Amino acid sequence: MTHETEAPALNELQEIEINLLLEGLYQKYGYDFRGYVRASLSRRVLNRMKAERLPTITALLEKVLHEQGYLERLLNDLSIRMTEMYRDPDFFAVFRNKVVPLLRELPEIRIWHAGCATGEEVYSMAILMHEEGLADRTTIYATDMNEKALAAAQKRAFPLKKMQQYTKNYLKAGGKKAFSEYYTTDHRFAYFHPILDENLIFAQHNLVTDGSFNEFHVILCRNVMIYFANDLQQQVHRLIYNSLADGGFIGLGSKESILFMPKGMQYEEFHPHERIYRKK
Repeated sequence: MTHETEAPALNELQEIEINLLLEGLYQKYGYDFRGYVRASLSRRVLNRMKAERLPTITALLEKVLHEQGYLERLLNDLSIRMTEMYRDPDFFAVFRNKVVPLLRELPEIRIWHAGCATGEEVYSMAILMHEEGLADRTTIYATDMNEKALAAAQKRAFPLKKMQQYTKNYLKAGGKKAFSEYYTTDHRFAYFHPILDENLIFAQHNLVTDGSFNEFHVILCRNVMIYFANDLQQQVHRLIYNSLADGGFIGLGSKESILFMPKGMQYEEFHPHERIYRKK
């Protein structure tokens, strides 16, 4: 199996075509993938081209520009949606044991899940804050550029077959109840209780093209920027820094760091192993 970041073999013409495709997406629809890591992005474009049985990337561009359905399918390919509830349970355990005690001192708590995909980690955090008695003064903002992913997240419904793994993650993350108390089921899905939605706001937001919209005490942007090239990472880190309150926390993915980014020295390594940093 080919690794996700291994570059597909593109000829010179295909490189030009991909540049034109990305420019077309940006110029017509405002979706800017031009600063993404090219290897992963190229593979997804070629896979979509083959799935649509199109002879060239240019043919895909023509469809995307003139037929709405093609845009949605390509966006679903380019939007990374690899997620699960309590993904990296140790991260959530550290957040519960080390970060939450400091958040208790605040009269209100604002948390931003940037690039929330289909919402598994958002509901993980909602349950955690509920168990810690902080749900009433916490507002969780969950954003993604993909409207289809956001619509899925708002349904609070996840495949029943995944609940066994999610339960293991929940317990490893320090969950305090039987995980099944938070959802009901039918033969296909687990439906999480509406109470988790009470202080939850979903909104479309593109990290690449949109600006700051509030000041947050916690920003989680985990396993998102690994798909961004260096210049775009720097741009997004500036956005995050400007959106984070003094003393606020940022949580990144296990392969991501903030220390070599602009403003990196203005964070302390609160828990470096779990990639939790605190704005000085």
